[in-house]
Amino acid sequence: MKIISLNVGMPISTLYRGKSLETGIYKSPVEGPVHVSAGGLTGDGQADLVNHGGPDKAVCVYPSEHYPYWEEWLGKKLGYAAFGENATTAGLLETEVCIGDIYEVGSALLQVSQPRYPCFKLSQKHGPADMPAQVLKTGFSGFYFRVLREGELASGSAVVKISTGDGGVPVSRVLHMMEAGRGDKRGLEELVRLSSLASGIRAKFQAWLDAGE
Repeated sequence: MKIISLNVGMPISTLYRGKSLETGIYKSPVEGPVHVSAGGLTGDGQADLVNHGGPDKAVCVYPSEHYPYWEEWLGKKLGYAAFGENATTAGLLETEVCIGDIYEVGSALLQVSQPRYPCFKLSQKHGPADMPAQVLKTGFSGFYFRVLREGELASGSAVVKISTGDGGVPVSRVLHMMEAGRGDKRGLEELVRLSSLASGIRAKFQAWLDAGE
């Protein structure tokens, strides 16, 4: 398991459906080393601080294994950082990586916190309006790390698993619950007790539970 490409970038202004849009999805590969802290990678930024960034979304990860699928689906070659990810990785799939898993990456210690939920900015960057829906259909979402220990990351950094999260809940299952789990009381009850799951996601699941009572 390793980082194939480390990517950073500051928000830019662009157009979407004739209107100005500030977005941080346009990132570029860097060699590193780059310092990572609870606030994310040095030189990286987000435009929408409500839905992106913050301690539970410090590092956005996307598996390189999904790139061939999207290149066929989109009909074009994709460079790394195509999904706005900070780390394009090998060996870290959403069906296998679990919430709360802890990894040593470079000199940093990182913990899986939540799936990356797709938004319209993927459509803005790549074209198809149904791209977020296709991400949900495939489960090729990517995920986020929080930072437990600051350190340095670089392209080529090994990703070494230190421990497995309590409950062994894969990222793919949480993504499914975020999309279609509103009526799954048992599943929601399990996930709100998962302390390593991002607090915002647990709060959403708790609100769904409360609304169903």
